[in-house]
Amino acid sequence: MAGRKRSEGDSIQTKGMTAGEMVGFSPRQMELLTWWTPWSPWRGRDAVICHGAVRSGKTFCMGLSFFSWAMAFGEGESFAICGKTRGGVERNLLSPLLPMLEGLGFRCKLQRGRGLLEISRGGRVNRFWLFGGRDEGAGALIQGVTLAGVLLDEAALMPRSFVEQAIARCSVEGSRLWFNCNPEHPGHWLYREWILGAGEKNALVLHFRMEDNPSLSAEMLERYRRLYTGPFYQRYVLGEWTAASGAVYPFFRQGEHLVEAVPEGLGEWYISCDYGTVNPCSMGLWGRKGEVWYRVAEYYHDSRRAGVQHTDEEYYAALEELAGGRAIRGVVVDPSAASFLACIRRKGRYRAIPAVNQVADGIRRVSQELRAGRLVIHAGCVDTIREFGLYRWAQGKDRDQPVKENDHAMDDIRYFVSTVICREAGCGVGVRAVARRG
Repeated sequence: MAGRKRSEGDSIQTKGMTAGEMVGFSPRQMELLTWWTPWSPWRGRDAVICHGAVRSGKTFCMGLSFFSWAMAFGEGESFAICGKTRGGVERNLLSPLLPMLEGLGFRCKLQRGRGLLEISRGGRVNRFWLFGGRDEGAGALIQGVTLAGVLLDEAALMPRSFVEQAIARCSVEGSRLWFNCNPEHPGHWLYREWILGAGEKNALVLHFRMEDNPSLSAEMLERYRRLYTGPFYQRYVLGEWTAASGAVYPFFRQGEHLVEAVPEGLGEWYISCDYGTVNPCSMGLWGRKGEVWYRVAEYYHDSRRAGVQHTDEEYYAALEELAGGRAIRGVVVDPSAASFLACIRRKGRYRAIPAVNQVADGIRRVSQELRAGRLVIHAGCVDTIREFGLYRWAQGKDRDQPVKENDHAMDDIRYFVSTVICREAGCGVGVRAVARRG
C-alpha cells in the first residue's frame, strides 16, 4: 500500500485542522494525530497500532486522526469503522467525535438504519460504513466492500477472521489500516503478529499510558490505579500485555468484602446460577441497596461431596427456597444449562435469563465491582468465601483461563455481574447498565 500523493488542498486542510484544535494534546497523542501528514517521519507507514492503558485518550485521538486523514485522502471513497458492535462504534467513537468534527467545519450525516456515516467538507463527500465484529460470522458482513481504509476499534476483542477480512477489503491504492486496543494476553495473535511484527507489516506502533491523557487530573489517575489489581492493573493502567497468574482475586479480604449482616430495605432481587449435575451447582441470592449489591444467601450442592445427584425439579425447589417468597426480577443462568432454563420457564414464576458468559471480561468486571465496594458478600455464604480463596489462573495457556476447579460460585457471581450490573460494548444485553470501561 504505497503512500498516495496529496494535493496542496489536502495539506492546507490538515494544517488548518491542527493549528487551533491540537493545543492541549500530549506528545504521544500528537504523534497519533499527525503520523500520516506530509511533514511526519512516519508518513510512509501502512498502518498505525495504538495500544495501552484505558482512559489514555487513544480512542478519541485515533478517531479524529482517522477522519482527518480520510477526508484528505480523496473524494467519493468508502471507509470502514469497526467495533465489537455497531452500537459500540456509535457510543464510544462517534458520539464524542462528531461534535468536534462539525466544529472543525465538517458536515456529518449519520444514517443509523444503513450503518452509514457521510462526511463532507470543501466539496468532498466520503462514506464511512459501520460494522460490528462480534463473532466469527461477522466477517460475512464486510465481504464485497472495496475500502480506502479501515479503523478497528477494540481490535483485540474481535475475531481474527473478521479483522483479516476487513484488512483484505482495503484494496484502494494508498489505503491504510488503523488499530486501537487495550492489552490482552501476550499470546494474543494481534500482539504476536502486528505489534511484535510491526516492522514486517510496515506499521507504526504507539504505546499509551494514562499519563498521556492531559485531561486526567492526578485524582482521577489515582482513582483508576485503585480500581484495578493484578494483571488488569498491568494491562489497563500500565498498558502491558501480560499473562494472568496466581490468585484470580488476590485482593479479596474479609474486612473489606464481607459483612456479618446485610442492611434493611434491600430491593431489586435476583438469583444467579451456575448449573451442575456431576459438578457442583451454585446459586446466589442478590439484593440491592443504593449502588451496592449484596449476596445475601447461597445454595451450593456438590454431588460428589453429598453422594447424590439432583434433578432439575430438585434444583428448582432449591431455587424457590432460596428466593424465600421475594419478588425475584430474574434468574440468571449459565447459558449452556438449557434444560434448567426450560424448567424455570415452564414453571412460569420467574424470568429465566441466559447469562453473559465471557470469562476474562467477566472476571475483570467482578474485580472492578468488588474493589469499588459495589459487590458485598454475606459471611454466611461459606462456599463462596472458600472459592474466593482457592480460585486460580491456569498456567501455560495462550489466553486468560482460570483453573476449572473451585469455580462454581465464582461463575455464578460472574454471570450476575456481567448480565445484571454491567453492560459493556460487545458483552451482550444486560438488564441494568451501571458502568463501562473506556
